[in-house]
Amino acid sequence: MRDNDTSCQVAIIGAGPYGLSTAAHLHARKVETRIFGEPMEFWKRQMPRGMFLRSAPSASSLDDAGDRFRLSDYRSSHNLPNTKPVPIDEFVRYGEWFQEQAVPHVDRRRIVEVAQESRGFRVRLDDGEEFQARQVVVATGISPFAYRPTQFEGLPDALVSHSLGHSDLSRFARQKVVVVGSGQSALESAAILCDAGAEVEVVARTTKLNWLAAVPDNGSFSSAVRGVLSAIARPPLDIMGPRFTVWLVAWPRLFRKSPQALQDFLTARAVRPAGSGWLRPRLVKAQMTLGCTVTTAAPAGSQLHLRLSDGTDRRVDHLLLGTGYRVDVSRYPFLTPTLRQAVETYDGYPKLGVGFESSVPGLHFLGTAAAKSFGPVCRFVAGTRYVSRAVSRFIAQRSSKSTNGHAPSAVSTRRGDALALRAE
Repeated sequence: MRDNDTSCQVAIIGAGPYGLSTAAHLHARKVETRIFGEPMEFWKRQMPRGMFLRSAPSASSLDDAGDRFRLSDYRSSHNLPNTKPVPIDEFVRYGEWFQEQAVPHVDRRRIVEVAQESRGFRVRLDDGEEFQARQVVVATGISPFAYRPTQFEGLPDALVSHSLGHSDLSRFARQKVVVVGSGQSALESAAILCDAGAEVEVVARTTKLNWLAAVPDNGSFSSAVRGVLSAIARPPLDIMGPRFTVWLVAWPRLFRKSPQALQDFLTARAVRPAGSGWLRPRLVKAQMTLGCTVTTAAPAGSQLHLRLSDGTDRRVDHLLLGTGYRVDVSRYPFLTPTLRQAVETYDGYPKLGVGFESSVPGLHFLGTAAAKSFGPVCRFVAGTRYVSRAVSRFIAQRSSKSTNGHAPSAVSTRRGDALALRAE
């Protein structure tokens, strides 16, 4: 884009894994695209140092049209070992390298308003610049959706915070901290706090923690047979979770066409609270209080007084919420109220059709926001491969039709382009 351009075909909001991967594919298809945001910002500023990716290295790559910039390529070019799990700081550096190689022209300004117009959208930046975009892709990640249970509303951040609010948990060294939750974020935060020297208690409503680990080798088989069986059993996406479930959610297009009851079952299995098995040794110093919840919390001087559902009390220095995220389109601050109301939703998620397009023609949602329509794989970095290719193909076809003077209606486009979403 030239400096004096006031319009573009596609504006992408967010420069994380999904935004960067989609921009790379759109550029490869020569679709006029502008992408906005600080590259890998969420991973740099809202993920505590010392964390690791839950997914295996083979499922932790961003996607480009030529498969030239995968995590393995980054590690090879920088003489890095193929360790697993993948450290967050290494993943951030890889994402920045991917951006430099595949999407060099990222605009680091923030989009503060998107409004619908007759021929697309009016987009306003934080410095006041405005321009028109025919299509807008929302790829801002999960940061707007951090869930804070009602009993903790109104309490100061100095006493109660969400796990995404910290890039460095060492500030809690020698303090007494209660971590609420039993998922990866809660358990890994607790492990990092233990490593930093904090006194940690994990409080969770579940009566038993779920641990994710690779299927162990069977010593009765030869190594060759074990290798064959492992290859056959391995799902097409190497993300952590029950293998049968991973097999079934690995095909977003099929997930979208499945009965709602099956979708709900698979989602519940794929995203149930669980921790990676490699965390267990790091949590031996943490107190585990299971089958219990925090019912009330109130400031007590410089500390926090907690009452638990088992009738016991705690006085702690901080409460860390590993309570996950709840998608709600109305929490996107840059969508105008009129535009937010025009997006049809289900349980807060946008209802998406072919090309990850919402009920508002030209407005697309990627990443976790797409998980209700296309399945849990959209919550993982591995999902960038399917999503970025499907979205870029859809947009490129629409752009071509529009350029040739045959711009279809939103309904006919969805029907006519249904074959564009063949699984990769």
